Amino acid sequence: MKDIIAISAVTFGVQAFITLFVIMDPPGATPIFLSLIANESPRKRIRMAWQGAAVSLMVIVAFALFGKLILDYLHVSVEALQGAGGLLMLLISLELLTGKNDSSSDSKKDVNVALVPLGTPLLAGPGAIVTTIVYVQHAYSTEMKIALGLAIVAVHVLIGLTLMFSTKVLGIIKESGVTLLARIAGLLLAAIAVEMIVQSIKGFFNL
Repeated sequence: MKDIIAISAVTFGVQAFITLFVIMDPPGATPIFLSLIANESPRKRIRMAWQGAAVSLMVIVAFALFGKLILDYLHVSVEALQGAGGLLMLLISLELLTGKNDSSSDSKKDVNVALVPLGTPLLAGPGAIVTTIVYVQHAYSTEMKIALGLAIVAVHVLIGLTLMFSTKVLGIIKESGVTLLARIAGLLLAAIAVEMIVQSIKGFFNL
């Protein structure tokens, strides 16, 4: 009986790991991350890569433990959370597309992009949060809960490594490449934001 539980727990953990990795999509977040940290020192870039992963981990763990209670207490639907995240990402994408994030660097010295938008809502977005809540509800045994916890940690370690190694690219593409990357990242982020808003509207009206 213990072997069956262990096997099911391992399978559960692997499924959670793959699902969260695909939804959080660290390779897809890499261009956006690079465009946001282009003006930072190499050491700070690496630190911000791990800060982004750590913030995402804290958000996901918080919602894994208290997500359902938080949303129910605030009377906030998943669709509302998704729409808010989409609007926030749309604003940031417009800054990347217009280049305003470069010209206003003095006014943003105290802003840590590893917190917003990287940690959340880009990595720990509505999709990842909802997926985590669903997996928590289906973790019927202690072994499955442990497997889910390990899966969440493993995903974020992989996210941190992906973002950290991606910073090496900035030394190759130079300033003109960074500008081009920022525009492409802005376009990608805008598309993700619009998709989140559309899905939010569909959810509200059951379309």
